[in-house]
Amino acid sequence: MYFLSGWPKRLLCAARSPAEAPLHVQSDPRRAFFAVLAPARLSIWYSRPSVLIVTYKEPAKSSTQFGSYKQAEWRPDSTMIAVSTSNGYILFFHITSSRGDKYLYEPVYPKGSPQMKGIPHFKEEHCAPALNLEMKKILDLQAPIMSLQSVLEDLLVATSDGLLHLIHWEGMTNGRKAINLSTVPFSVDLQSSRGSFLGFADVHIKDMEYCATLDGFAVVFNDGKVGFITPVSSRFTAEQLHGVWPQDVIDGTCVAVNNKYRLMAFGCASGSVQVYTIDNTTGAMLLSHKLELTAKQYPDIWNKTGAVKLIRWSPDNSAVIVTWECGGLSLWSVFGAQLICTLGGDFAYRSDGTKKEPLKIHSMSWGAEGYHLWVISGFGSQHTEIESDLRSIVKQPSILLFQFIKSVLTVNPCMSNQEQVLLQGEDRLYLNCGEASQTQNSKSSSARADHMPSRGKNPFADGGLESQGLSTLLGHRHWHVVQISSTYLESNWPIRFSAIDKLGQNIAVAGKFGFAHYSLLTKKWKLFGNITQEQNMIVTGGLAWWNDFMVLACYNLSDRQEELRIYLRTSNLDNAFAHVTKAPVETLLLSVFRDMVVVFRADCSICLYSIERKFDGSNTSASVQVLQEVSMSRYIPHPFLVVSVTLTSVSTENGITLKMPQQARDAESIMLNLAGQLIMMQRDRSGPQIREKDSNPNQRKLVSKSLPFCPPVVLAQSVENVWTTCRANKQKRHLLEALWLSCGGAGMKVWLPLFPRDHRKPHSFLSQRIMLPFHINIYPLAVLFEDALVLGAVNDTLLYDSLYTRNSAREQLEVLFPFCVVERTSQIYLHHILRQLLVRNLGEQALLLAQSCAALPYFPHVLELMLHEVLEEEATSREPIPDPLLPTVAKFITEFPLFLQTVVHCARKTEYALWNYLFAAVGNPKDLFEECLMAQDLDTAASYLIILQNMEVPAVSRQHATLLFNTALEQGKWDLCRHMIRFLKAIGSGESETPPSTPTAQEPSSSGGFEFFRNRSISLSQSAENVPPGKFSLQKTLSMPSGPSGKRWSRDSDCAENMYIDMMLWRHARRLLEDVRLKDLGCFAAQLGFELISWLCKERTRAARVDNFVVALKRLHKDFLWPLPIIPASSLSSPFKNGKCRTVGDQLLKSQSADPFITPEMDSGISNIQRSQSWLSNIGPTHRDTDIASSPGPQMQDAFLSPLSNKGDECSIGSATDLTESSSMVDGDWTVVDENFSTLSLTQSELEHISMELASKGPHKSQVQLRYLLHIFMEAGCLDWCVVIGLILRESSVISQILSIAQSSEMDGEMLQNIKTGLHAVERWAAADCPGYKPFLNIIKPQLQKLSEITEEQVEPDTFQPVTMGKTPEQTSPRAEESRGSSSRASISQSETGSNSVVSRKEEDTTQADEEEPFQDGAYDCSVS
Repeated sequence: MYFLSGWPKRLLCAARSPAEAPLHVQSDPRRAFFAVLAPARLSIWYSRPSVLIVTYKEPAKSSTQFGSYKQAEWRPDSTMIAVSTSNGYILFFHITSSRGDKYLYEPVYPKGSPQMKGIPHFKEEHCAPALNLEMKKILDLQAPIMSLQSVLEDLLVATSDGLLHLIHWEGMTNGRKAINLSTVPFSVDLQSSRGSFLGFADVHIKDMEYCATLDGFAVVFNDGKVGFITPVSSRFTAEQLHGVWPQDVIDGTCVAVNNKYRLMAFGCASGSVQVYTIDNTTGAMLLSHKLELTAKQYPDIWNKTGAVKLIRWSPDNSAVIVTWECGGLSLWSVFGAQLICTLGGDFAYRSDGTKKEPLKIHSMSWGAEGYHLWVISGFGSQHTEIESDLRSIVKQPSILLFQFIKSVLTVNPCMSNQEQVLLQGEDRLYLNCGEASQTQNSKSSSARADHMPSRGKNPFADGGLESQGLSTLLGHRHWHVVQISSTYLESNWPIRFSAIDKLGQNIAVAGKFGFAHYSLLTKKWKLFGNITQEQNMIVTGGLAWWNDFMVLACYNLSDRQEELRIYLRTSNLDNAFAHVTKAPVETLLLSVFRDMVVVFRADCSICLYSIERKFDGSNTSASVQVLQEVSMSRYIPHPFLVVSVTLTSVSTENGITLKMPQQARDAESIMLNLAGQLIMMQRDRSGPQIREKDSNPNQRKLVSKSLPFCPPVVLAQSVENVWTTCRANKQKRHLLEALWLSCGGAGMKVWLPLFPRDHRKPHSFLSQRIMLPFHINIYPLAVLFEDALVLGAVNDTLLYDSLYTRNSAREQLEVLFPFCVVERTSQIYLHHILRQLLVRNLGEQALLLAQSCAALPYFPHVLELMLHEVLEEEATSREPIPDPLLPTVAKFITEFPLFLQTVVHCARKTEYALWNYLFAAVGNPKDLFEECLMAQDLDTAASYLIILQNMEVPAVSRQHATLLFNTALEQGKWDLCRHMIRFLKAIGSGESETPPSTPTAQEPSSSGGFEFFRNRSISLSQSAENVPPGKFSLQKTLSMPSGPSGKRWSRDSDCAENMYIDMMLWRHARRLLEDVRLKDLGCFAAQLGFELISWLCKERTRAARVDNFVVALKRLHKDFLWPLPIIPASSLSSPFKNGKCRTVGDQLLKSQSADPFITPEMDSGISNIQRSQSWLSNIGPTHRDTDIASSPGPQMQDAFLSPLSNKGDECSIGSATDLTESSSMVDGDWTVVDENFSTLSLTQSELEHISMELASKGPHKSQVQLRYLLHIFMEAGCLDWCVVIGLILRESSVISQILSIAQSSEMDGEMLQNIKTGLHAVERWAAADCPGYKPFLNIIKPQLQKLSEITEEQVEPDTFQPVTMGKTPEQTSPRAEESRGSSSRASISQSETGSNSVVSRKEEDTTQADEEEPFQDGAYDCSVS
């Protein structure tokens, strides 16, 4: 519709005295000139450029005689102006062009510019003409003049003595007597035999306006009554006039009429506008609608606006602007949808919150095509302040130009069968179709990802919407702005029509003469090569696209002939390439449907053409032939009243019942919008039909296209726009075969087809279509049929007043007005339609419709909106509802799998008071909770828990929370587990804490890896860097979980609630260990901050025992994706068998744990780390430190001094199974290995063996996790598990370390016995099933023998002495670690000196990572005491 754009412009008209201050503006019929009145002067302004042409100043002597100027009226041919004065005079001014061919302003072009040399009409287009004003005639009517109105060749004047004068433009009355109003009869309608007379003496007309299409005058009397006076016959005398009036208006102030829609808008003293129309049959005045501000939108001003001061309809009659006595301006669509109001928001308040004084408007007039509104404004009471404060421009009246952008639908209604929104401004177009390269049919969602809206407000940010072209049409907030070619604009301003093609790739515009088109793909305009051809045609009935052709109805000036022309987009713009069809009369409207063109003509006839593409050799053209003509003159009183005409495939019968199924999508009916009444004429299929086999397809096609039409039927009233589509989609027939209507303030309506289920025969008594009304919050400009969306636009404002100080910028327009921009909006309407169907007991239809749309990304939101709206209405209703809808809606939603989420989301968004009403309809929340658990939908169950906590006693919610907690633990939903721990604590401690927020999606941290590990600083080398080795002791504490319960865990540890939670956690940990699910156990401990070491110490002899080593080994291989070792065939003769080369192999294995940062060549290491930040981010140091802590000192020196990892850490080699993680690093690292081994001159078989070694390693992440678990079990003294992990990692150092601990005799004999039997079982299994383990078992054979010796010794009771049984391993292990740490530190210190800077840089990295991820769980704190 109409939207404000930018800031208003101010025209300079410096008034040096009150007599020169402008007070009234009136445009001429063509809106090219504007007459501006001041109390004693008349000025003529030109519209483009907006300049003052001539001023007539009244001499002081005659000024006192006439009084001040009041109103002006133009003669229809713009040659005269009549001005009324306060003392009852009418002054007639003649406008003549002065000084021959001279112009007041001319454009100047640089020398040699090709600009506009031989263009006809160029001068009058471009230059402001020089005019003269002379007063020709003075007429004295001897009573103050109230209203002045031009009627055809006469001037109608109403005076305060109750007379109506009809005056000829030459200033003569032609002997006609003035009509006395008291002699005109008035009645409620024209059927009354005789009306009553205005019974009081001093009645006179205060304001009036002539309506050509109703042939009469809308009048407002001085006592506030309103009426409509019409001549009964052609003669205009008192005897022939008759008036009608409505009973209920008694406070009228002003009036404006809309000729196209036959509406009369009466302003009232209450601030509202009442819009009336005339009943065709009785002639009575009927109230159509009201324009009034609501208390809901404008709570502080809605009833304080004062009386309505002015009403002005836009030039295309599609919008009306209203102003009030107290200031302010509002814009409404023709049937009452509010578009803009300046009494609220940024218009009314400054950025600091203070209220502005509203803009007071004394007079206003629309400019050409409605792109500008000329306003005479003043702030406050201007007349008193002009003399005192002449320098303040704000306080004195001035001329402001408000700029508007409007929707194409206002002037070119054939655009309503498209899905794009196109707005036209004075010199630019606004499109919503994003980039042209993404055509509507593109299905690739990747190209669309970046077009999704980023605002939270918008409900469609769900990613790939797969319906056709949806994201291109919804797109982002911004418009695609196309600047209209300045060459075309210079001689053809203003732009009258514009159109866009179906794919949104080409635009055509038509101005004063000719037309031009633009391609969004090439970003180029195409204009007529021959300017004479362009200036020789005027587009009259709009223009439309048909495939690659532009179809337009125009008037040929040289031949004086109406024509229908078709131009091909790809050829040059020239009449030689056009297909021209002559038309008998002027075409007013044009529309394209499939391959048919429908035109509406000035003789009220509708003509249908068929259009087809034809190829003549190389060039393509289109040919047109007339199909049929339909005369509508019986039904249409005036051709100007037809707003739009469209062909549609909509009919009262659905496709199922038609005799021939393929006719369902043919042109079935003509839709005609006659002054807001939607009229449908269907094809008459009652006659004989041609059978399929009797005729060839072409003949049949032509016959079906030229079937006669039935008499018209009225479908709806107050219709502004109509949308329909010719596409077909079997899945969404409801939406695609419906007819969409926009009805202004009444919202929208949809004429929906009803289909029987499963193609059963429909009931004869059931209607096959139904009209459903619904309200939407935006002004609709396009309908996306399949996507159940309405697209629109809305004005938004930006304040810039803070850029100026209060005093310096008093007269800046930027301070007084906000900057206006137009934003794209969209709205879902499906829930309204479903609800309307349910209200009418059409649940089956609602279900069919909903199921067809269930794949839409916002369908869950649709169900939720429907439930929410019905709940709010019914639960808050004061009167009892006889037939409540909520149970029906609840039953309807249960048909969908989203039922449980919909109910709980709705409940959480409504207040607690309404919950009982909701759950009475949808079911008990306890049952719904259990359904969620059965459906494994834990997040929704958590939401129900919050509802249970509010509605039930604590015991019930604890019982349900325990159920959910156990299920969440089982499924590894750690985020939910943390929330549940907090929730259970809150219930137990009776805290009035808000319940946990339901997680909407699982955090990435629950992916199963131990990501927490990268921030766990078990590093002994860094924490004690500056302390002498003998002076520190290390205290290790496991930090609390990161959730809200972290701080409370230790504080409340004695309370029963914590005990209860701990029991559940212990039980879960025990179950995981019994099932050998070590990976899950690690995740569980890390994510929930479970104190694993202390628990393992307690469970060492129970749950933490390994019952079956072979099963455990197999399970770990599977869980950690760790390949079983294999022996290559060549290894039987490999030098690795004898010991001479084994050190190299060992070193290669050990370098897994070598530190990447302490090698001499640092650069590559760092760049590698940065390159693969995603998976290597902080693992380097931690992984090294684990190894320091978990293997004896002397062997570590070998690993650190190894020359093999001098190009960054070798762990990036990964394994054959994990090359995908960072392929960019892999190649480089393989070459490193080659370089290193080339110096040892290895044979082919040795290289093969090394590659086998590498291939038998699992993913890098698994290796880190296994080492970490090894560390944990070592701390807890669960040596049997350490042995299993040592076997998987195939590191003999681990086994020997376990034995060294065993030799210190702190070991439980039973555990050693278990290890011994377990290892024998592994040996037997390896011999039978997995020979790849044999080489490693051979390496650790000596340790095994030692182990059996130790166990045999410990069996004898005499030698078994429990020396340190009092101490738990937990207490002893820090000391062991300390000694290990100091020895390893000594070994590191040599190389550290060379790379201190690097270490510190790495420390910065880790601290940064700690800041970024404050919720990483369970970090070790190393404190130095």
